[in-house]
Amino acid sequence: MEQNYRQIPSVDTVLSSERISKLCQDFSQPMVKDLVREILEKIRTDISKGNLKHNKMAIYDRIEEESRLRWNDWPVRAINATGVILHTNMGRAPISPESSTTASNGSEGYSNLEIDLKTGARGSRQSHITGLLCDITGSDSAYVTNNNAAALFLGLAAIAHGKEVIISRSESIEIGGGFRIPDVLDHSGATLREIGTTNKTYGEDYRAAINENTGAILSVHASNFKIIGFTHSADISEISAIGTDTNIPVLHDLGSGCLLDTTKFGLSQEPRPQDSISSGSTLCFFSGDKLLGGPQAGIIVGKKKYVDAIARHPLARAFRIDKFSLAALHKTLLHYIRGEAESKIPIWKMISMPSEKIRDRALQLQQSLSLNGAVEPGKSTIGGGSLPGEEIETFLLSINTLQPDHFGKLLRRASTPVVSRIEENRLILDLRTVLPEEDTQLKQSLQEVIKAQ
Repeated sequence: MEQNYRQIPSVDTVLSSERISKLCQDFSQPMVKDLVREILEKIRTDISKGNLKHNKMAIYDRIEEESRLRWNDWPVRAINATGVILHTNMGRAPISPESSTTASNGSEGYSNLEIDLKTGARGSRQSHITGLLCDITGSDSAYVTNNNAAALFLGLAAIAHGKEVIISRSESIEIGGGFRIPDVLDHSGATLREIGTTNKTYGEDYRAAINENTGAILSVHASNFKIIGFTHSADISEISAIGTDTNIPVLHDLGSGCLLDTTKFGLSQEPRPQDSISSGSTLCFFSGDKLLGGPQAGIIVGKKKYVDAIARHPLARAFRIDKFSLAALHKTLLHYIRGEAESKIPIWKMISMPSEKIRDRALQLQQSLSLNGAVEPGKSTIGGGSLPGEEIETFLLSINTLQPDHFGKLLRRASTPVVSRIEENRLILDLRTVLPEEDTQLKQSLQEVIKAQ
């Protein structure tokens, strides 16, 4: 074993090698030196545990690979060929090129983020976005935070701190990332008051639960699951009417932030913020990076009195949206104002794309590469905690390979990474979630993998 320790090169020897000296040109030399020391120490530990396999080239490989993992640009552009439109692990909604350009232009230099160019006085970063949201949803006012969990927490803290919040037992749910509505309520300073049963809650259940310590009624749309069968729930119009009669604010958490009519695409009706507002809800909460198709954001629309209370809360600054996301969201909302959401916003381009067009693209890709496989009918899903169980007709390109998992791994490591899925021991590509302008890149990545095999 002592002989194996002596074979480990010194730090200076490694740094002077051609391969590692190049790393010192690409990155800070002190950082590379620290990395070399760390890797060599790990190799000593491996030897002490009986792992005696090492050589100089393998050490250099390990250092280079670790440097790439730590110090290369991240995140990198990847192609989503899974057929899951709002893929949480891949960043949910991709924003439009116009939104990206607007965000970049407003961030690369100085901007009028919080200055009134007409008067020169300080302005609000919320004012421009508020106007657009009010125009789109018909609300009195609006406020934007960094995500929807923050928006809901802030709304509860500002309106119902120290009071009871009435919620249907079927809506006391867990949302993404392990966050649970009861926990959000608890940490906001509000107390949960569950009503009804798991499968049935009536309007009268809400009315009967109201007392002198009621701070709000909370209705949460089940955006990532379905309860079917022997069920009943009061709709937002009925709940809002009860809130109006009793002077109790009704908070409606929609989650996905869908602004279009989903039935025109063959999907079930997803509740929309503008419908919530017209139905009488006091405040409506939704995400920016789901079916709205923009950047991560938590959006609050509703009655000005309550929105103002949220804006004044001490935690509002802690949950403030950053300038990059705000600019991208503003441009995304302009797509709706201009009636171009289906032609400009990527997720709506994907959802509205005819399956026949996807079939033609898949066939062209298969034939151009002479792939051993088939183009066959299949299903795409919405994902991202939106329209649970809903599927869209599509065509899948299946690739027959002896090692589909290995093929998929190589695709993920291509110069332009491609994420696919495996079904029945076949590698599957669903081009619904691949934008037409990405077809050339997808073809190049496939060519790389075919050559590597």
